[in-house]
Amino acid sequence: MNTQPQLNQLYSSVWRLFLTAHKRLSDQIEQQLAQAELPPLEWYDVLLSLKEAPNHQLRLSELADKTLLSRSNLTRLVDRLEQAKLLCRKSCPSDRRGTYAALTPAGLSMQEQMWSVYAAGIVEYFAAHVSESEAKTLQQVLQRLLAAAETRVDP
Repeated sequence: MNTQPQLNQLYSSVWRLFLTAHKRLSDQIEQQLAQAELPPLEWYDVLLSLKEAPNHQLRLSELADKTLLSRSNLTRLVDRLEQAKLLCRKSCPSDRRGTYAALTPAGLSMQEQMWSVYAAGIVEYFAAHVSESEAKTLQQVLQRLLAAAETRVDP
């Protein structure tokens, strides 16, 4: 029978393993992208978010929410993506202060190139070590955690 301190230790240990596994697996995929002379994962995240958006564009505030980047980090990243001609900024017709990031054809092509390397990394570093039933359990747990986090009201 587990006591509360033992449960706290278990959850802390699992949390740490989760964070460490995410970091190490992401680092390995980053290395594969670099070896293929492709941009880093944070670029992929922005390009994919724009690809999935209506008209392949999002307001910068929406893009920040979808990519889990701070607004200042996103602004710097959008600058680099724009310099690389992978996206362009567009003014919002209904709000002069609003700006959209729009995916360019070159950005779509880059996202697809990156996905081939990224997908192979997911298979090699994750899927090869997780059974289908474990993946389904992980999916359920992570969906439940995300749902709880999204419904939490901050003070």
